[in-house]
Amino acid sequence: MAYQIRNAEPRNLLPEIDLLPEIQHRGSKLDVHLFGPNTYQGNIRDMQKKGFHSSQLPNISFSPATTSESISIASHGFKNFARPKIFNQSWLQEGYIVRAQEGVYANPPKDSQGKTITEEQGPQGLKSFLKKDKKVNGIYLMDNDFGFAPDESFRRGVQDTGDFLEGGLARVLEHTSEKEAEVFGKIASPKFYKRGVDVYGFDEAAQPVLGVLGLYSDRDLDAGRLIVNGSFWYGLNYNGFAFGVLRKTGEASHA
Repeated sequence: MAYQIRNAEPRNLLPEIDLLPEIQHRGSKLDVHLFGPNTYQGNIRDMQKKGFHSSQLPNISFSPATTSESISIASHGFKNFARPKIFNQSWLQEGYIVRAQEGVYANPPKDSQGKTITEEQGPQGLKSFLKKDKKVNGIYLMDNDFGFAPDESFRRGVQDTGDFLEGGLARVLEHTSEKEAEVFGKIASPKFYKRGVDVYGFDEAAQPVLGVLGLYSDRDLDAGRLIVNGSFWYGLNYNGFAFGVLRKTGEASHA
């Protein structure tokens, strides 16, 4: 019999990955890692790579947080974490939006090929997903954090924090049926931004355009104003940070 060495199998040593403190979001806990700085597409690619956290979570990957989840995550310890690390130095890639002629879609759904839907018309267009009975306080709130804020539901430009939080844009991003975006208020608070909020880059679009919603501090004003930027368009090379959420089996993915 041949003398054959039994070669050891290579160990699959995955890179170690830390998790933020567990985040409460609508009665559930989210396991989250901060990715970046990179383009949004680059951050999403990194989320999909396997990593090791612990014996309880030995082989994990992530999907991008929705705008609503991003708001909850950023608001958790905002003063000591998200504001100095992300908002004051870079920007938060909050999630996908589609700027259209009549308003803004947040967290647009995907088609059967897994491609983000950007067209409004047609049997599988964005408008086809909007149901009249899901219109609450002037905005549409659908499943999986998908929603639509008509132009008339929010103001553009510099405004008081209260006006912004009561507007449809803040509420659709937070995906709340309330008359004010309460969780968003923990970020946009006058304690942090005495000069209010600037809703920037939401001019009317002749054709629907896919983009990434950006949040950051106006560094020209010594971080005195929160910028809500809708002009970071898909595919542009703007590096920033994004939250990846560990999805449990059976949960919807927003990758």
